[in-house]
Amino acid sequence: MSLLSHDPACQKASQQIINTLHDPMRKPVVKSFFDEATNTISYVVHAPNDRHCAVIDSVLDYDAASGRTSAASVQPIIDYVRLHQLQVQWLLETHAHADHLSAAPILAAQLGGQLAIGKHIGLVQNTFAEIYNTQGSQSGKADDFDHLFDDGDTFTIGALQATVLHVPGHTPACLAYIIGDCVFVGDTLFMPDYGTARCDFPGGDARTLYQSIQRLLRLPGDARVLMCHDYKAPGRDEFVWETTIEMQRRQNIHVHEGVSEDEFVIMRTQRDATLSTPKLLLPSIQVNVRGGKLPEPEHNGVRYLKIPLNTI
Repeated sequence: MSLLSHDPACQKASQQIINTLHDPMRKPVVKSFFDEATNTISYVVHAPNDRHCAVIDSVLDYDAASGRTSAASVQPIIDYVRLHQLQVQWLLETHAHADHLSAAPILAAQLGGQLAIGKHIGLVQNTFAEIYNTQGSQSGKADDFDHLFDDGDTFTIGALQATVLHVPGHTPACLAYIIGDCVFVGDTLFMPDYGTARCDFPGGDARTLYQSIQRLLRLPGDARVLMCHDYKAPGRDEFVWETTIEMQRRQNIHVHEGVSEDEFVIMRTQRDATLSTPKLLLPSIQVNVRGGKLPEPEHNGVRYLKIPLNTI
């Protein structure tokens, strides 16, 4: 599958992956942390023999019934970073998650690091500010994040080279992070036997998602693809969250080679109409568009989440 000359961001990412495949010292060390309550995989990524690292898509525990939060799920990440004497450079979010609260503020307070997300987060903030009828800091603003990435941006994690691809469709602000030979795809793709992300949230679009996925599928086939979620496809007994671009091209049940854009849009639209709303959508979004910051305490010292009725 050839690269398109008019897509320099994909070309840049592809060359980075090829360079990594030819130089094992550029191959990232990836440690995964699975949170079964939200089916989310978080990652710590660093170069061999290098203490600089990034944390991707961390999870703050939230019990909707009691309204209590906990750092239990993120504590193993903190322990791992400290055990290996790593230095956190980046706290990377692939998008504003709708199924869990981000633990980025806890990680920043304990381990440091710049919090980054895609520059189009403003579109998500504005959309949900209308839904929540919020203003100012409660609706989110650009400086809730330390850095906003644009399509094709490059950055480093110690000795590791990283490239950013804007892959909207699930949300307008979704990013994929290409770090060495690894592609952290967020919610854009799932394991090949499970398919692709839903597109029925505000700002989502199935046709846009198809086009974003095609960008990813143009990357070298040997590239490792790391998922943000796994739900165990029917007939599979174990959670799995790593595959390759080639396996996605050949076997993804929703978007393998030969599936046209129109076919995908019809399938995705019909499937999304049958899906229930994620149970943590309303708590998660209002926190995650603010970089994981919880609402400010009111005069009684208690923080409150806002739940709009009959809107989603």
